[in-house]
Amino acid sequence: MQPRALHTVYWGGQALAEQTELYFVDSAICYAGVDEVGRGPLAGPVVAAAVILDPERPVEGLRDSKKLSEKRRNALFDEICECALAWSLGRAEVEEIDKINILQASLLAMRRAVDGLSLEPERVLVDGNRCPELQQPCEAIIKGDDRVPAISAASIIAKVSRDREMVALDAQYPGYGLSSHKGYPSKAHLEALRALGVTPMHRRSYAPVRRLLDGEG
Repeated sequence: MQPRALHTVYWGGQALAEQTELYFVDSAICYAGVDEVGRGPLAGPVVAAAVILDPERPVEGLRDSKKLSEKRRNALFDEICECALAWSLGRAEVEEIDKINILQASLLAMRRAVDGLSLEPERVLVDGNRCPELQQPCEAIIKGDDRVPAISAASIIAKVSRDREMVALDAQYPGYGLSSHKGYPSKAHLEALRALGVTPMHRRSYAPVRRLLDGEG
């Protein structure tokens, strides 16, 4: 039996299927999409989201959050929160990242996001090539944030949430430019680190930060 798509996504007048290959999911299955953001930054937590979309209230225009403008991400964030059957955030803090490494911290954040859902999914679909340890069946899907609507929704929820947190941290740690680069190793961020020093929000296990702490900056 041919699996049924939960719904088809459109943007810019073109179906998503024209842009990339859709991953089809049986619409009778309650599934959660999961994605994370914040593996590359030198500062701040890694944040994951899990989303269960409502087939009766489809959200149009879903795609990989990195391919959307900030304005469009924010609009979709509000729509997803309103229309989804359930959504949840999970996170791993800087101390956890430094202790267990960023890959394991990302998987931990994903597991926390799924565990936080108010509705238990029958199946979990994760962006990427690694699945967290879950009670539910789980499948990792390469480029899932552009192929599975619920993963696209999760990528948007995770990115908007983390970006907003980094803007708030910018007020707590002025001078590092967090509201603009969101903790990623931009030239401005590296220069600020050398000038102002390492803060508690910085990941000490990351090479640029570690070098400064070792006096090699």
